[in-house]
Formats: sequence, C-alpha cells, structure tokens
Amino acid sequence: MKRHNLAFLDIETTGLDPEKHEIIEIGVVVVRQALNPDGSPSLEVIDELEYKVKPERIQDADPRALRVNGYNPSDWVFAYTLEEAMKALSEKTKDAIFVAHNVTFDYSFIERAFRTTGVENKMHYHKMDTISIAFALLHKKDDIERFSLQKLTQYFGVENKKSHTALSDARATYEVYKKLMSL
Repeated sequence: MKRHNLAFLDIETTGLDPEKHEIIEIGVVVVRQALNPDGSPSLEVIDELEYKVKPERIQDADPRALRVNGYNPSDWVFAYTLEEAMKALSEKTKDAIFVAHNVTFDYSFIERAFRTTGVENKMHYHKMDTISIAFALLHKKDDIERFSLQKLTQYFGVENKKSHTALSDARATYEVYKKLMSL
C-alpha cells in the first residue's frame, strides 16, 4: 500500500441513496506517497481534479441535498456527463488507493457510477476511511466528541472555505489525513 498513490475523493450528490440519487460533483486530490531519506513518509500532491456532473434526473433530487451542495442549474450548464467524468476519473486515479471521509458513502456512489456507465474502475482495491482513522486515534480525547469532517477541520485548524463542494472537501480530507498521520 505504501507504493500506491492516494486518491482523496469527495462527491456531492442529489441525495443519500445511490440507487435513486446522482453524483453532481466529484473532487479528487491525487497524492504520491514516498519516503524521505530518513525513512519518514512524504506526501506530494501530483494532481487535483474537479468535475461538475450534469444530473439526468434532477426531479428525483432531495431539495435539502441541493441546498447543502449549493446546486444552481446555471453553474452546471457546461457540466460533464457522468460517463465523461468517470472516464477521466478512472484514468487519473489508476492504481491509487481510494481515501474518503466516510468512504462507504462516497464509494457506494462511485462504484454505482462505474457500473452504470460501463467505465472500468482502475483504482486499487484498498480503501481508507479518515473517520475510522480519526476515531481510532482520537476516541479517548475529551475535547472531540464527533468525527465529522467539519469537526475534524476545526479540531486541527484546517481551513475549508468552500465546505460541501467536492474539491474543497477532498482537500480538507487530505489535510486532516496529514494531521492524523502525524499523531
């Protein structure tokens, strides 16, 4: 696992059900793992990707999800089709380990998108969840009770100016990961 790139991935969706709702935004920070001369780990951002995805069934959207995500049809005029976005994602994340904050949620939508578009998922089969890592490392701390991305960015002093946008949340997840790995 140490030799694979890490793909810090976040999505925004039209709701919580991957069978009913759609991905409308994908953000990814691709990070190379390496070792410093002293043997300590080194992380280097090698790519950042942001795709707005044109919804095909906006009528099925949960209005609360659209409010949280700041969905505005005019911002999606030049959005990618889901197939276009998944093809680009597949190539950019080839052999990378999928890392997300609440990996089960994000991966359920991503896996369904690969399946429905027929695009090959070229990512490595391992996945990492920053909520699980945070809980394992911080559960005994009295000054943190919840492990949401918002709470962890506050705890670690990580700025997330555009919370609930995919690329900003992917960047914040990467920064939280670095803080967790330095504990």
